[in-house]
Amino acid sequence: MTYRSTIDTARARLALCPAAIALAGVLASPAQAQSEKPASGDDSANAIVVTALRRDTTVQDTPMAITALTGETLTNAGVTNITDYAKFVPGLNITDSGPGQRRVSLRGVRASGEATVGVYYDDVPITGSVGVSSDAAGRTADLTLFDVDRIEVLRGPQGTLYGASSMGGAIRVLYNKPTQEYEGKIEGQVQTTKGGGFGYFVNGMVNVPIVKDVLAARAILYRRDFDGYIDNTYLNKKNVNDYKATGGRLMLRFTPTSNFTLDLTGQFENTDAVSSTWNPEVGTYKSAAQVILPYTDKSQLYSANAVWELGPVAITSITGYQHRKSAYAADDSYYIASYRNTDDCASYVNSDGSACSSGQLSDYYDYIDSLGPAAIYYPGSTRDFTQELRVSSTGESAIDWTIGGFYQNRDNTVTSEDALADAVSGQIIFPNELIYRRHIYDKLRQFAVFGEATWHPVSTVSLTAGLRYFDYKKTVSGYTDIAWELIGASASSLTSVDSSEDGSLLKFNAAWEPNANVMVYATASQGFRPGGANQVIGLSSELVAYKSDSLWNYEVGTKLNLLDNLLTLNLAAYQIDWDNIQVRGRTTNGAYSFMSNAGAARIRGLEAEAFVKPLQGLTLNLSGTYLDAKLTRDQVSDVVVAAGKAGDRLPYIPHFSGSASAEYRQPVSDSLDFFARLDVNYVGSSYSELRPTNAYRVKIDDYAMANARIGVELSASDTGIYLFVNNIFDATAINYAARSSTANSYSATSAAPRTIGINLRHAF
Repeated sequence: MTYRSTIDTARARLALCPAAIALAGVLASPAQAQSEKPASGDDSANAIVVTALRRDTTVQDTPMAITALTGETLTNAGVTNITDYAKFVPGLNITDSGPGQRRVSLRGVRASGEATVGVYYDDVPITGSVGVSSDAAGRTADLTLFDVDRIEVLRGPQGTLYGASSMGGAIRVLYNKPTQEYEGKIEGQVQTTKGGGFGYFVNGMVNVPIVKDVLAARAILYRRDFDGYIDNTYLNKKNVNDYKATGGRLMLRFTPTSNFTLDLTGQFENTDAVSSTWNPEVGTYKSAAQVILPYTDKSQLYSANAVWELGPVAITSITGYQHRKSAYAADDSYYIASYRNTDDCASYVNSDGSACSSGQLSDYYDYIDSLGPAAIYYPGSTRDFTQELRVSSTGESAIDWTIGGFYQNRDNTVTSEDALADAVSGQIIFPNELIYRRHIYDKLRQFAVFGEATWHPVSTVSLTAGLRYFDYKKTVSGYTDIAWELIGASASSLTSVDSSEDGSLLKFNAAWEPNANVMVYATASQGFRPGGANQVIGLSSELVAYKSDSLWNYEVGTKLNLLDNLLTLNLAAYQIDWDNIQVRGRTTNGAYSFMSNAGAARIRGLEAEAFVKPLQGLTLNLSGTYLDAKLTRDQVSDVVVAAGKAGDRLPYIPHFSGSASAEYRQPVSDSLDFFARLDVNYVGSSYSELRPTNAYRVKIDDYAMANARIGVELSASDTGIYLFVNNIFDATAINYAARSSTANSYSATSAAPRTIGINLRHAF
């Protein structure tokens, strides 16, 4: 089908009350928190250069809601992954279900299916593994952060320049590139967690010029090893959720001429961990899982980025290839045990459904008992090739423009298998002793052409229009080679289903910058993500395919530099209208989940960010978000679990969230500086399900967390030693919780308890 939204739908909705934005001024963020150290005499944060618009602009000159976190800020705050920096970004929410199972959302745009936030490493998009339930968003890849130049978080849909799966926004992680200088960096950390064990990490970087002014190399290696803090009371094991990761990057920069640059990057990360899910009804940080649930991930990412500057234009080519092999598991023991009853015996043993005799019941119970403990084990792989080619104007002119094309070829394979585990150790038995196995193959081919142009009729005004045309095809196929009649899973031969769609996305932006200290902008922009097809046993034909969902974002904002650049204040207000939402359904026997479309939602929000330098050496950052995310139409599909009604709050989206940080650096001698930093973030309460009447709806309580670092640094180099405490007040910060009808199904994941450690770093 073809989806085309018209400009008429935007009409008066851009008239979001500017006064509402001012109310957000009581909130505030580290949007500009500390770029590279300012040039001499420039102590403002306004010189941070970003490339979100595919050309160089500063944060304050970019007419969109954007948060830029520099490498210095990340290091000073002890950031190592996306969950660490999410608290600094208004509207950025991470539903962390454990290693390899992180769901990223911006501005309340959160749902199952393809990702709603595009994640890029050096402009190469990475994708999560689709899994058996077509839920790539729930397994977003997250590589360890070290030697990073900056992170740009673009809030609001970025459909024209960034395409599918950026309907809530986009995150760009940009690494430091090889230079023509000999340099190196090493960082180490040791820590201990309350109620848990010991942990450490070691990071190293070396940069070497190979051919003067032509070729340079940069190599990074890191190792992380953390004992867990969750105790399994069923298996009588402590600290089961340990985590190990080893990774690195090799980067080459080739500059044969002054106007041509080629960056080649190869990186890998191997993870070996255990699920960090626990059961609140058993106890805080306690699990009653009958199986130890492993997670393994071997990720590789390769890229070739070439830029050729030809006077008034620049040609950019970005080639990326991702290969990810992963395996994760879920405890299936309690679900299998739920079949241990007389009714299921009757339906399974006797074709006429008559009651089982005592002998039949005894044999049936023995059969059910022989199936546990067991885990659903999901080994799979993802291969994703992307190519983008674009041409952009350079320099200053009346019209800035970018045109380009994008191609993606993604192949996912995954096996869903029920495997027996050892009853004493809880370890999955290898080689697997299988009860059931199903194979699924998911292929996505996507093509797009796009363009965006900005006209400057006068020096203080810019008018932008963007368009993207997309065309995709998705093919899902699968078969079952080990049947399990107990749950209705018969053996089946290979079958395939297709889904395809084309359409267009629009963007309009107007900005007024009367002087260097004030900008006001308004935006209307679209976002979408692909639909697909389910490969589910016994699913009726009308539910096999599901469509893309899409949204319009209407936004007004302002960026202010006040008090001679001592205060930077950015405000935004927006309304998002989201249609045909992709939602999770479940088969009538509860065994399989699948994707469907149902309902519509409206999200209204206010964001505020502030950067303040009240005195020499002290920097304050504040941020805040208010979100009102509700359904505006009933989810009419009768196959959707806990179908929502108009007015229901969207799950896992708090009304309020915010953060504050204070960083202080002061010389104590000619060669030594004192350093201190305090970070506090607050996340409001939310719910796990739409309907207030849903018996399985879980309230996720609000929480506040505080982290502190204190240390000394050598003034002449990037060398320091720091003592840190994370989660100072030992808050139980649950970010995900869910419940079902199965015993022991009430599960949660959370931030770690209080953690104390020492961090050292040295640059040479």
